[in-house]
Amino acid sequence: INNDTFDCNDIGTNSVILTVADAAGNTDTCTSAVTVEDNTSPSVICQNITVQLDASGSITITPNDIDNGSSDNCGIDTYTLDTLTFDCNNIGSNTVTLTVLDVNGNSDDCTATITVEDAIFPTIICQDLVVQLDANGEGVITPIQVDNGSNDNCGIDTYSLDIDTFGCDDVGANTVMLTVTDAGGNSESCSSI
Repeated sequence: INNDTFDCNDIGTNSVILTVADAAGNTDTCTSAVTVEDNTSPSVICQNITVQLDASGSITITPNDIDNGSSDNCGIDTYTLDTLTFDCNNIGSNTVTLTVLDVNGNSDDCTATITVEDAIFPTIICQDLVVQLDANGEGVITPIQVDNGSNDNCGIDTYSLDIDTFGCDDVGANTVMLTVTDAGGNSESCSSI
């Protein structure tokens, strides 16, 4: 035969000529169609990654961030991820699927864990406050009264004060600490009079 070896460049139908010779040296030929197929799926390898949310509270990843050396016998055409963008609602572990498609239409996939973290601390802003004692000589304040517009890329989860109740012994200037904590567990404090 005029061709007995095929590779990825020969995918599809190939004409092969068979020549037969007898002992007397007489020959004849015929042509055959050899169809070469690639039915081998890609070898898909994923890796787990940890990402940090940005100041707007989001992060976008690419398939290359998850791919860990996927390969194919005839070459990879596309890499796709089922989820590319994460935000404050995704803090913690998230599962994504990487799908790899080769140049001949075969595909396979794997899953990876994306750990989303928020490492940006809240911006805390305090304001001073005047508290009037009631008829019982008591006054109570809330964290919201001391807060003056604190903010965070993922929003403030909790506000707390170290002191929120005052009595007659506290008349005058008192220092209180406001602490705000975001959804990622980051916290900041400021003082107020």
